[in-house]
Amino acid sequence: MASPAITRDTKTARKRAAPASRLMRRRQRAGLLFVLPSVAFVTCFFLLPLVLTAWMSFNNWTIFGEVHFVGLKNYLAMAKDQVFLGSLLFTTKYTIIVCPLIILLGFLLALLVQRPLWGVGLFRTAYFLPVVIGLGTASFLWFWLYNDQVGAIDGLLGYVHLIRTPIAWFNDANIALTAVVIMIVWKSSGFAMLLFLVGMQAIPAELYEAAQVDGAGFWTQLISITLPLLRRTFALILVLIVTGSYLAFDHFYIMTHGNPANQTLTTVMRIIQAGFTNFQLGYAGALSIMLLLILLLINVVQLFIMRGAPDDR
Repeated sequence: MASPAITRDTKTARKRAAPASRLMRRRQRAGLLFVLPSVAFVTCFFLLPLVLTAWMSFNNWTIFGEVHFVGLKNYLAMAKDQVFLGSLLFTTKYTIIVCPLIILLGFLLALLVQRPLWGVGLFRTAYFLPVVIGLGTASFLWFWLYNDQVGAIDGLLGYVHLIRTPIAWFNDANIALTAVVIMIVWKSSGFAMLLFLVGMQAIPAELYEAAQVDGAGFWTQLISITLPLLRRTFALILVLIVTGSYLAFDHFYIMTHGNPANQTLTTVMRIIQAGFTNFQLGYAGALSIMLLLILLLINVVQLFIMRGAPDDR
């Protein structure tokens, strides 16, 4: 039988724990209330449309006709859709070309502006300025710069005697792809620079000071300190750029419109074509789900490859 002293101590401990428990529950309820708007927003504008798109993909869903369940028919039709397969191949080619260029240029720009020197803020602003320009606006701007009649690019190349006749940038698929890649690298490299710059500034300065004491030069510090500690930054940038490249639409729609002969048609453009030109909403939903699965697979592989060791920063 417990002694009266132990019983009193137990009751006192319970009385003291009760207010702390009530305070914890109030904090939990407050936390749930704070995140509720975000949960509601994500549910309304992402989860519900995703579920509806998935349901549409299993139906013959048109705007004016009746809805009929067709199972996997829309998914099986993808294997015979040469336009979709061609757009997926082109989008993959575009992604493979543009991602290394953006990452490399962004990293080089970050190296140039990482030190707090006089006037470096001006260069940081100049390099980042294209990012704040809307993608549609930038696409129209470069579309007219590439114009073979009044565009400044052909005029400049002709002035320095690099070309004799104006280049019709969008009459050939490879030249059109080159033109779009130049524009998007100019537009997006500043964003990669900013993320690299944040990662570089988070590296402790003591590591570089110790390396200098040991006689390590710039390249040794870059290879042994900067690159390993930027592993997660590289992974983040790679995921963002690859995802954005596979979802490319605005700049290709404005600058090439899929021409010539659908050779610059991206996957998203094919989805919009199926849904809003051919009114095959069910098939467009199936294409959208397939693109989502492809992006999930690619991002999982990227994160698996770029994952750091457990003791990484």
